[in-house]
Amino acid sequence: MTSIILAIVIGAAFGATLDRVGATNPSLIGRMLNLTNLHLMKTILLAIGVGSILMFGGQMIGLVDVGHMSVKAAYIGVFIGGLLLGGGWAMSGYCPGTGVCAAASGRKDALFFIAGGLFGAAAYMGTYPAWKASGMLDDIAGGKVTLGTVPGASYEGLTAISGDLLGLAIGAVFVLVAFVLPDTASRSGGQVQPAE
Repeated sequence: MTSIILAIVIGAAFGATLDRVGATNPSLIGRMLNLTNLHLMKTILLAIGVGSILMFGGQMIGLVDVGHMSVKAAYIGVFIGGLLLGGGWAMSGYCPGTGVCAAASGRKDALFFIAGGLFGAAAYMGTYPAWKASGMLDDIAGGKVTLGTVPGASYEGLTAISGDLLGLAIGAVFVLVAFVLPDTASRSGGQVQPAE
């Protein structure tokens, strides 16, 4: 019961944070994706960078158990699914997490987004045997692999570089980019003011 309560508290805090930074506003997401307002992109890069530094740094000093790291297998279907997700995100202004948070904050359009996502998931489940038989779900690049080798993990590394050091470096680059990017992009020397 404690883990359920903790999950609810963490989920509510995460959702409130997404709403606070504007990730539940499809027009702000659209402006991020067309590169006219980079505030949300900076926030996402900063969160990923800090999370990466904390996770891999924590693994290096023994505060984070490597056994909790979950790596998903790579296969062609993942790349196709990623393209579909990106296209859907650009068209709707929501990704699955922000759509649920937007619905919780009272946005009715997000309910249609969630219904579409559930319909898509049901369609995938109903046609799963065909996708499996097509070979699109077969492992590529070794299946469950990481970019670098993480000591104590059961996953192979594509390179001999330390996965922990690589994670720290990538996290630091994300944080640096988050601080270097401007809040708004300019074109032809002037500020772009998107239509409301």
